Amino acid sequence: MDRRQFIKVTTAAASFTIAAPAVLRAAGITMRFAHFADENHPANIAAKQFAANVEKRTDGAVKIAIFPNNQLGGPPEQAQQIKLGTIDMGLPTQGQLDKYERAFAAILLPFIFNGRADAFPILDGPVMEWVAPLAEKQGFILLRNWEYGFRNVTNSVRPINVPDDMKGLKIRTPPELQIQASMEALGATVQAIAFPELYLALSQKVVDGEENPVAVIFFNKYNEVQKHLALTQHVYNNMIHTIGVNSWKKLTSEQQTIFREESKTSGELMRKLIADAEADQLKKLEAAGMQITMPDLSLFRARMEPAYKRISDYSGGDNVKTFQAIVEKFHKAKG
Repeated sequence: MDRRQFIKVTTAAASFTIAAPAVLRAAGITMRFAHFADENHPANIAAKQFAANVEKRTDGAVKIAIFPNNQLGGPPEQAQQIKLGTIDMGLPTQGQLDKYERAFAAILLPFIFNGRADAFPILDGPVMEWVAPLAEKQGFILLRNWEYGFRNVTNSVRPINVPDDMKGLKIRTPPELQIQASMEALGATVQAIAFPELYLALSQKVVDGEENPVAVIFFNKYNEVQKHLALTQHVYNNMIHTIGVNSWKKLTSEQQTIFREESKTSGELMRKLIADAEADQLKKLEAAGMQITMPDLSLFRARMEPAYKRISDYSGGDNVKTFQAIVEKFHKAKG
Protein backbone atom coordinates (compact mmCIF):
# COMPACT_ATOMS: atom_id res chain seq x y z
CA MET A 1 0.00 0.00 0.00
CA ASP A 2 1.50 3.35 -1.00
CA ARG A 3 1.41 6.44 1.16
CA ARG A 4 -1.60 8.03 -0.59
CA GLN A 5 -3.69 4.87 -0.21
CA PHE A 6 -2.70 4.59 3.45
CA ILE A 7 -3.85 8.17 4.10
CA LYS A 8 -7.19 7.50 2.39
CA VAL A 9 -7.83 4.31 4.35
CA THR A 10 -6.83 5.74 7.74
CA THR A 11 -8.83 8.91 7.12
CA ALA A 12 -11.93 6.87 6.28
CA ALA A 13 -11.44 4.71 9.36
CA ALA A 14 -11.07 7.78 11.55
CA SER A 15 -14.21 9.30 10.05
CA PHE A 16 -16.11 6.11 10.84
CA THR A 17 -14.80 6.05 14.40
CA ILE A 18 -15.88 9.64 14.98
CA ALA A 19 -19.27 9.17 13.34
CA ALA A 20 -20.05 5.80 14.90
CA PRO A 21 -21.29 7.07 18.29
CA ALA A 22 -23.79 9.40 16.61
CA VAL A 23 -25.00 6.58 14.36
CA LEU A 24 -25.38 4.25 17.33
CA ARG A 25 -27.24 6.92 19.29
CA ALA A 26 -29.78 7.27 16.53
CA ALA A 27 -30.11 3.52 15.97
CA GLY A 28 -32.31 1.05 17.79
CA ILE A 29 -32.97 1.88 21.46
CA THR A 30 -35.48 0.31 23.83
CA MET A 31 -36.27 2.49 26.83
CA ARG A 32 -37.96 1.39 30.06
CA PHE A 33 -40.89 3.54 31.21
CA ALA A 34 -42.14 2.68 34.72
CA HIS A 35 -44.99 4.24 36.67
CA PHE A 36 -47.28 3.46 39.59
CA ALA A 37 -50.76 3.78 38.04
CA ASP A 38 -53.13 0.90 37.37
CA GLU A 39 -53.14 -0.49 33.82
CA ASN A 40 -56.59 1.04 33.19
CA HIS A 41 -55.70 4.43 34.69
CA PRO A 42 -55.45 7.38 32.26
CA ALA A 43 -51.73 7.62 33.06
CA ASN A 44 -51.13 4.24 31.47
CA ILE A 45 -53.35 5.06 28.51
CA ALA A 46 -51.32 8.24 27.97
CA ALA A 47 -48.05 6.32 28.39
CA LYS A 48 -49.08 3.83 25.72
CA GLN A 49 -49.99 6.66 23.35
CA PHE A 50 -46.62 8.29 24.00
CA ALA A 51 -44.76 5.03 23.32
CA ALA A 52 -46.68 4.29 20.12
CA ASN A 53 -46.24 7.80 18.71
CA VAL A 54 -42.53 7.93 19.53
CA GLU A 55 -41.91 4.59 17.86
CA LYS A 56 -43.86 5.71 14.79
CA ARG A 57 -42.19 9.11 14.49
CA THR A 58 -38.69 7.69 14.96
CA ASP A 59 -39.35 4.96 12.37
CA GLY A 60 -38.86 2.33 15.03
CA ALA A 61 -35.48 3.65 16.17
CA VAL A 62 -36.82 4.27 19.67
CA LYS A 63 -39.07 1.69 21.30
CA ILE A 64 -40.51 2.08 24.78
CA ALA A 65 -41.40 -0.76 27.14
CA ILE A 66 -44.00 0.28 29.74
CA PHE A 67 -44.10 -1.14 33.27
CA PRO A 68 -47.27 0.07 35.06
CA ASN A 69 -48.67 -0.63 38.50
CA ASN A 70 -45.39 -0.55 40.47
CA GLN A 71 -43.91 -3.51 38.60
CA LEU A 72 -40.40 -2.11 39.05
CA GLY A 73 -40.87 -0.79 42.60
CA GLY A 74 -42.96 1.83 44.35
CA PRO A 75 -42.90 5.55 43.53
CA PRO A 76 -39.80 6.46 45.59
CA GLU A 77 -37.83 3.55 44.11
CA GLN A 78 -38.89 4.53 40.59
CA ALA A 79 -37.62 8.08 41.04
CA GLN A 80 -34.29 6.78 42.30
CA GLN A 81 -34.01 4.37 39.37
CA ILE A 82 -34.63 7.20 36.89
CA LYS A 83 -31.82 9.17 38.47
CA LEU A 84 -29.48 6.16 38.41
CA GLY A 85 -30.47 5.13 34.87
CA THR A 86 -31.76 1.71 35.92
CA ILE A 87 -34.99 2.71 34.22
CA ASP A 88 -35.16 5.48 31.65
CA MET A 89 -38.30 7.40 32.46
CA GLY A 90 -41.31 7.58 34.71
CA LEU A 91 -44.05 9.73 36.17
CA PRO A 92 -42.88 10.97 39.58
CA THR A 93 -44.90 13.60 41.39
CA GLN A 94 -43.49 16.69 43.07
CA GLY A 95 -43.53 14.72 46.31
CA GLN A 96 -41.06 12.18 44.96
CA LEU A 97 -38.82 14.78 43.34
CA ASP A 98 -38.55 16.97 46.42
CA LYS A 99 -36.24 14.36 47.96
CA TYR A 100 -33.66 15.53 45.40
CA GLU A 101 -34.59 19.21 45.00
CA ARG A 102 -36.46 20.94 47.82
CA ALA A 103 -38.07 23.53 45.54
CA PHE A 104 -40.61 20.85 44.54
CA ALA A 105 -41.80 20.70 48.13
CA ALA A 106 -43.18 24.24 47.95
CA ILE A 107 -45.48 23.31 45.07
CA LEU A 108 -47.51 21.05 47.36
CA LEU A 109 -48.74 23.81 49.68
CA PRO A 110 -52.27 22.77 50.73
CA PHE A 111 -55.24 24.68 49.33
CA ILE A 112 -52.98 26.93 47.20
CA PHE A 113 -54.86 26.42 43.91
CA ASN A 114 -58.42 27.40 43.02
CA GLY A 115 -59.05 24.41 40.81
CA ARG A 116 -57.43 23.08 37.65
CA ALA A 117 -57.86 26.41 35.88
CA ASP A 118 -55.24 27.73 38.30
CA ALA A 119 -53.00 24.71 38.53
CA PHE A 120 -52.40 23.95 34.86
CA PRO A 121 -51.14 27.34 33.58
CA ILE A 122 -49.12 28.02 36.73
CA LEU A 123 -47.38 24.64 36.70
CA ASP A 124 -46.87 24.48 32.93
CA GLY A 125 -45.50 28.01 32.68
CA PRO A 126 -43.58 29.85 35.41
CA VAL A 127 -43.20 26.87 37.76
CA MET A 128 -41.74 24.65 35.04
CA GLU A 129 -39.33 27.43 34.06
CA TRP A 130 -38.25 27.62 37.70
CA VAL A 131 -37.85 23.95 38.61
CA ALA A 132 -36.76 22.28 35.34
CA PRO A 133 -33.16 23.60 35.48
CA LEU A 134 -32.96 22.64 39.16
CA ALA A 135 -34.18 19.13 38.40
CA GLU A 136 -31.65 18.70 35.61
CA LYS A 137 -28.83 19.36 38.06
CA GLN A 138 -30.14 16.40 40.06
CA GLY A 139 -30.25 14.06 37.06
CA PHE A 140 -33.84 14.56 35.86
CA ILE A 141 -35.11 16.02 32.58
CA LEU A 142 -38.71 17.22 32.97
CA LEU A 143 -40.57 16.66 29.72
CA ARG A 144 -44.10 17.77 30.60
CA ASN A 145 -46.62 17.97 33.42
CA TRP A 146 -49.16 15.19 33.19
CA GLU A 147 -52.08 14.84 35.60
CA TYR A 148 -52.80 13.17 38.94
CA GLY A 149 -55.30 15.41 40.65
CA PHE A 150 -56.61 17.03 43.79
CA ARG A 151 -56.29 14.71 46.75
CA ASN A 152 -59.33 13.73 48.81
CA VAL A 153 -59.82 11.83 52.07
CA THR A 154 -61.48 8.45 52.45
CA ASN A 155 -62.06 6.57 55.70
CA SER A 156 -64.04 3.71 57.21
CA VAL A 157 -65.11 5.48 60.43
CA ARG A 158 -67.29 8.56 59.77
CA PRO A 159 -68.22 11.20 57.19
CA ILE A 160 -65.99 14.28 57.02
CA ASN A 161 -67.91 17.56 56.94
CA VAL A 162 -65.86 19.89 59.14
CA PRO A 163 -62.18 19.90 60.17
CA ASP A 164 -62.93 18.44 63.61
CA ASP A 165 -64.26 15.29 61.92
CA MET A 166 -60.65 14.50 61.06
CA LYS A 167 -59.51 14.43 64.69
CA GLY A 168 -58.16 11.09 65.80
CA LEU A 169 -58.43 9.37 62.42
CA LYS A 170 -55.40 7.31 61.43
CA ILE A 171 -54.74 8.30 57.81
CA ARG A 172 -52.24 6.71 55.46
CA THR A 173 -50.22 9.20 53.44
CA PRO A 174 -47.26 8.80 51.13
CA PRO A 175 -43.90 9.70 52.71
CA GLU A 176 -44.37 13.36 51.78
CA LEU A 177 -44.20 15.97 54.52
CA GLN A 178 -46.59 18.38 52.83
CA ILE A 179 -49.45 15.88 52.77
CA GLN A 180 -48.64 14.62 56.24
CA ALA A 181 -48.54 18.17 57.58
CA SER A 182 -51.93 19.02 56.08
CA MET A 183 -53.55 15.94 57.64
CA GLU A 184 -51.92 16.55 61.03
CA ALA A 185 -53.00 20.19 61.00
CA LEU A 186 -56.56 18.86 60.90
CA GLY A 187 -55.97 16.59 63.88
CA ALA A 188 -55.42 13.27 62.10
CA THR A 189 -52.63 10.82 62.90
CA VAL A 190 -50.62 9.87 59.83
CA GLN A 191 -48.88 6.67 58.91
CA ALA A 192 -46.72 6.13 55.83
CA ILE A 193 -47.53 2.87 54.03
CA ALA A 194 -46.10 1.86 50.66
CA PHE A 195 -48.64 2.39 47.90
CA PRO A 196 -48.67 -1.26 46.70
CA GLU A 197 -49.58 -2.31 50.28
CA LEU A 198 -52.32 0.25 50.83
CA TYR A 199 -55.41 -1.77 49.85
CA LEU A 200 -54.44 -4.58 52.23
CA ALA A 201 -53.70 -2.10 55.02
CA LEU A 202 -57.15 -0.55 54.58
CA SER A 203 -58.89 -3.93 54.46
CA GLN A 204 -57.14 -5.04 57.66
CA LYS A 205 -57.85 -1.64 59.30
CA VAL A 206 -54.19 -0.98 59.95
CA VAL A 207 -55.28 2.59 59.21
CA ASP A 208 -58.73 4.19 59.14
CA GLY A 209 -58.31 5.89 55.81
CA GLU A 210 -56.14 7.37 53.10
CA GLU A 211 -56.09 10.33 50.72
CA ASN A 212 -55.74 10.29 46.95
CA PRO A 213 -57.25 11.73 43.77
CA VAL A 214 -60.66 10.39 42.73
CA ALA A 215 -59.25 8.37 39.83
CA VAL A 216 -56.80 6.57 42.13
CA ILE A 217 -59.57 5.78 44.63
CA PHE A 218 -61.75 4.49 41.81
CA PHE A 219 -59.24 2.37 39.89
CA ASN A 220 -57.80 0.82 43.06
CA LYS A 221 -61.31 0.02 44.33
CA TYR A 222 -60.81 1.58 47.73
CA ASN A 223 -64.60 1.82 48.00
CA GLU A 224 -64.52 -1.90 48.78
CA VAL A 225 -62.70 -1.16 52.05
CA GLN A 226 -63.68 2.48 52.71
CA LYS A 227 -67.16 3.78 53.48
CA HIS A 228 -66.68 7.56 53.32
CA LEU A 229 -65.16 9.94 50.77
CA ALA A 230 -64.75 13.65 51.51
CA LEU A 231 -63.87 15.91 48.57
CA THR A 232 -61.36 17.96 50.55
CA GLN A 233 -59.09 18.73 47.57
CA HIS A 234 -56.42 19.57 50.13
CA VAL A 235 -53.36 19.16 47.91
CA TYR A 236 -52.98 19.20 44.14
CA ASN A 237 -50.12 17.30 42.60
CA ASN A 238 -49.46 15.86 39.22
CA MET A 239 -47.30 13.28 37.60
CA ILE A 240 -44.37 14.82 35.76
CA HIS A 241 -43.15 12.93 32.71
CA THR A 242 -39.47 12.64 33.54
CA ILE A 243 -36.46 11.04 31.86
CA GLY A 244 -33.02 10.54 33.34
CA VAL A 245 -30.23 12.81 32.12
CA ASN A 246 -28.10 9.90 30.90
CA SER A 247 -31.02 8.35 29.04
CA TRP A 248 -31.78 11.75 27.49
CA LYS A 249 -28.25 11.91 26.12
CA LYS A 250 -28.81 8.68 24.19
CA LEU A 251 -31.29 10.51 21.96
CA THR A 252 -30.49 12.67 18.98
CA SER A 253 -31.72 16.27 19.08
CA GLU A 254 -34.50 15.32 16.66
CA GLN A 255 -35.59 12.48 18.92
CA GLN A 256 -35.50 14.76 21.94
CA THR A 257 -37.86 17.15 20.14
CA ILE A 258 -40.20 14.25 19.37
CA PHE A 259 -40.15 13.21 23.03
CA ARG A 260 -41.12 16.69 24.20
CA GLU A 261 -43.88 17.05 21.60
CA GLU A 262 -45.39 13.64 22.27
CA SER A 263 -45.13 14.08 26.02
CA LYS A 264 -47.17 17.27 25.72
CA THR A 265 -49.78 15.54 23.56
CA SER A 266 -50.04 12.56 25.91
CA GLY A 267 -50.17 14.79 28.98
CA GLU A 268 -53.10 16.69 27.46
CA LEU A 269 -54.83 13.38 26.77
CA MET A 270 -54.40 12.29 30.38
CA ARG A 271 -55.77 15.58 31.68
CA LYS A 272 -58.84 15.25 29.47
CA LEU A 273 -59.44 11.63 30.45
CA ILE A 274 -59.17 12.46 34.16
CA ALA A 275 -61.49 15.47 33.95
CA ASP A 276 -64.05 13.77 31.71
CA ALA A 277 -64.24 10.65 33.88
CA GLU A 278 -64.26 12.15 37.37
CA ALA A 279 -67.97 12.92 37.64
CA ASP A 280 -68.84 9.47 36.36
CA GLN A 281 -66.40 7.83 38.77
CA LEU A 282 -67.94 9.67 41.72
CA LYS A 283 -71.39 8.46 40.66
CA LYS A 284 -70.14 4.89 40.42
CA LEU A 285 -68.43 5.09 43.82
CA GLU A 286 -71.65 6.41 45.33
CA ALA A 287 -73.72 3.72 43.62
CA ALA A 288 -71.35 1.13 45.07
CA GLY A 289 -72.19 2.36 48.57
CA MET A 290 -69.61 5.04 49.26
CA GLN A 291 -70.94 8.08 51.10
CA ILE A 292 -69.57 11.29 49.56
CA THR A 293 -69.44 14.65 51.29
CA MET A 294 -68.44 18.08 49.98
CA PRO A 295 -67.08 20.07 52.96
CA ASP A 296 -66.69 23.85 53.09
CA LEU A 297 -63.02 24.06 52.14
CA SER A 298 -62.54 27.51 53.64
CA LEU A 299 -62.86 25.93 57.09
CA PHE A 300 -60.09 23.48 56.28
CA ARG A 301 -57.88 26.12 54.68
CA ALA A 302 -58.09 28.19 57.87
CA ARG A 303 -56.35 25.37 59.80
CA MET A 304 -53.28 25.21 57.55
CA GLU A 305 -50.92 27.69 59.24
CA PRO A 306 -48.98 24.93 61.08
CA ALA A 307 -48.68 22.98 57.84
CA TYR A 308 -47.34 26.00 55.95
CA LYS A 309 -44.71 26.54 58.62
CA ARG A 310 -43.53 22.93 58.48
CA ILE A 311 -43.42 22.97 54.69
CA SER A 312 -41.46 26.21 54.73
CA ASP A 313 -38.97 24.72 57.18
CA TYR A 314 -38.56 21.68 54.94
CA SER A 315 -38.55 23.30 51.52
CA GLY A 316 -36.79 26.49 52.54
CA GLY A 317 -38.46 29.82 53.11
CA ASP A 318 -37.12 31.27 49.87
CA ASN A 319 -38.62 28.43 47.84
CA VAL A 320 -42.03 28.87 49.42
CA LYS A 321 -41.89 32.64 48.86
CA THR A 322 -40.91 32.12 45.23
CA PHE A 323 -43.81 29.77 44.64
CA GLN A 324 -46.32 31.96 46.46
CA ALA A 325 -45.15 34.97 44.42
CA ILE A 326 -45.72 33.00 41.20
CA VAL A 327 -49.26 32.10 42.27
CA GLU A 328 -50.06 35.64 43.42
CA LYS A 329 -48.77 37.11 40.14
CA PHE A 330 -51.00 34.73 38.19
CA HIS A 331 -54.05 35.66 40.24
CA LYS A 332 -53.40 39.39 39.80
CA ALA A 333 -52.98 39.00 36.05
CA LYS A 334 -56.14 36.92 35.89
CA GLY A 335 -58.03 39.62 37.77
